[in-house]
Amino acid sequence: MAKKVVLGFSGGLDTSFCVKYLTEDKGYEVHSILVNTGGFSEEELEKIEQHAKKLGVKSHKTINAVKNYYNSIIRYLIFGNVLKNDTYPLSVSAERMSQALHIAEYAKQLKADAVAHGSTGAGNDQVRFDMIFQIMIPQLEIITPIRDMNLSRESEIQYLKSKGVEMNFAKAVYSINKGLWGTSVGGRETLKSRETLPEEAWPTQVTKTGSEEIKLTFQEGELVRVNDQKFNHPTEAIQFLQNIAAPYGVGRDVHIGDTIIGIKGRVGFEAAAPMVIIKAHHALEKHVLSKWQLQWKDQIAQFYGTWLHEGQILDPVMRDMEAYLESSQRSVTGNVYVLLNPYRFSVVGIESQFDLMNSAFGSYGEVNASFTGEDVKGFTRIFGNQTVIYHMIRESLSNGSH
Repeated sequence: MAKKVVLGFSGGLDTSFCVKYLTEDKGYEVHSILVNTGGFSEEELEKIEQHAKKLGVKSHKTINAVKNYYNSIIRYLIFGNVLKNDTYPLSVSAERMSQALHIAEYAKQLKADAVAHGSTGAGNDQVRFDMIFQIMIPQLEIITPIRDMNLSRESEIQYLKSKGVEMNFAKAVYSINKGLWGTSVGGRETLKSRETLPEEAWPTQVTKTGSEEIKLTFQEGELVRVNDQKFNHPTEAIQFLQNIAAPYGVGRDVHIGDTIIGIKGRVGFEAAAPMVIIKAHHALEKHVLSKWQLQWKDQIAQFYGTWLHEGQILDPVMRDMEAYLESSQRSVTGNVYVLLNPYRFSVVGIESQFDLMNSAFGSYGEVNASFTGEDVKGFTRIFGNQTVIYHMIRESLSNGSH
């Protein structure tokens, strides 16, 4: 009986090669799975399934993981205002974690003998997939034909043609990976340090002009309304906001960062909704959280984002940090007003019943209603006392040495 292998399948060149190679050259019974994290239309999913079956898979499964992706990962990226290197909202790295977890669960359900993915040996994804599989399904063999044989794109194409496979082998000028939390864009420009992506490279073209103010309503840190429109789930609010903001060309940038494998990597991304949400959410937090809540949350969130990016979603410390991030959102409720313009946006202001910038306690730089000038004199003397002593001792020692 043929061994059963579960293959993470996208329908592209690498995973198409994997199906043919594993079925015809290695004799495996291949069960393909596509985990949709918000990057595919129903028509695209149908075409990918047909392609998988035509290649010879025993079965193909499509999992709609959009809501689970949000519930288990994205909400914490929002709570933490997570931007890798203060730039990148972890669009692809977060996605891969969700996909790997679902693939591993499916392999368990099918009682597979092995699991496979189409990662090359030159990127982060190989580590992310391998790590999840080694933790969740350690008894299964991990098969990675593209990496193991160090295959070039040309050799994959020749192989598939020799097997009679008909598909579009023309390489797109730009590599696009779309998901709920943003779209990555890679091309010849991102392989260099000096160049940036041209206008035509971006998946969403700028079609809106002028200014538009929008209202985002958060409830305990989660986006629940956009312009007073309610949604059944925050994922719907994210997609609705994306449709409003993306045609302004906001949320575009090119990120340079450290990869898991020790080299610098550069990628463009388009993430209108994620960037607007994170900046709006952060503005609301600055009004409703205390100084030390903000400071500790920033430190935890930075580590959380880095550890997620490096594939460590199953480290138990992640659950501890998620508990803190969730606890920090108890007062993060209110409206945030954002002004959209072509290629830029700005946070106008907020409204919240938890706003700590309350005129009843005074107005900064103008009127104080909480304490007297004498109170400040005493407070300042005590607050700086240790530093005063330090400098007095230093000065006395210096004078005594002359």
